[in-house]
Amino acid sequence: MLQKSALTVLVVDDHPLLRKGVVDLLELEDSIMCIGEASNGHDALQLALELEPDLILLDLNMPAMNGIETIQAMRNAGVDSRILLFTVSDSELDVVAAFREGADGYLLKDMEPEELISNIIKSADGKTAISPELVDILTTAIRARPSQQDTSLNELTEREREVLKQVAHGLSNKMIARQLDIAEGTVKVHVKRLLKKLGMRSRVEAAVWLTRLQD
Repeated sequence: MLQKSALTVLVVDDHPLLRKGVVDLLELEDSIMCIGEASNGHDALQLALELEPDLILLDLNMPAMNGIETIQAMRNAGVDSRILLFTVSDSELDVVAAFREGADGYLLKDMEPEELISNIIKSADGKTAISPELVDILTTAIRARPSQQDTSLNELTEREREVLKQVAHGLSNKMIARQLDIAEGTVKVHVKRLLKKLGMRSRVEAAVWLTRLQD
């Protein structure tokens, strides 16, 4: 029997066999509930708006509307679910574009089933889920971008700066809430606002940017 607080997931992949395999895997976990499936970006967007899942596991290479375009459409439509790219591509361009458009994680399909489950749970807790071999690629690429003006940090409130520092330390929303003695929902609001002020869509991008400022 599923727990009342089960993590709800939407699975998006244009390959029926792989999609079914992932759904079957998720259904073995009592703490996870797959509430929808989609084979393309357009249907995924509609389901994301309708079902409001906690997390969306999204394929990258899909016809008509790829994963990056789907993330962009979802974020523009106000979808605030956690979004994990699940793909075979380890291209630097794809990795950077995914996080720039608002992805919360990037996983490669050659990982073990147990790793996928642990990363889904990790992401749902507000942490960044990324395949280990891609960490250096992402960090190097973001650090190489033209630096934003340091004055951007001054546009944040004191509390937003405190939250950003905790994000840069890799803390989840729940851990930040405990650290600052505020509600987890309040942390989510602060993260959303500070990303908007900094012109970023990803907490990963914000974390790397802050780290670079402090170097």
